[in-house]
Amino acid sequence: MRSTADRIRQAVSFEAIGLLLVTPLFAWAFAHPLDQIGALALLGGTAAMLWNYLFNLGFDRALKRWRGSPRKTLKLRCAHAALFELSLMAMLLPVFAWWLDVSLAEALLMDLSFSAFYMAYTFVFTWGYDGLFPPAGARAET
Repeated sequence: MRSTADRIRQAVSFEAIGLLLVTPLFAWAFAHPLDQIGALALLGGTAAMLWNYLFNLGFDRALKRWRGSPRKTLKLRCAHAALFELSLMAMLLPVFAWWLDVSLAEALLMDLSFSAFYMAYTFVFTWGYDGLFPPAGARAET
């Protein structure tokens, strides 16, 4: 299992790298000012960072209880990424619509686009992070 300090390092590094990648891309792709998107990205990133900590803590505990180890197979990594993004998207959709003054349908399109980006990013980031900082008691990846 991961320590609290390790979980905080994971969440902060995930969000910082993600924000650096997604903010200019989002502003360009959806034709909104960079400062407006930057503020929304910071708000969303903060919410995502808190959710990242809670979600990963719960997911790892469930894995340890279910399988005896927090080790993730390829299939579990896919489920982890999808569940995280779907739950975060449900929480942030109304905020996106309100902040950008767009319809829920337009906000959903934006959110789906960036959820797809973050789903792939989550998969790659967590796999790389687990390789650099393996959880205590985890064996080699399969």
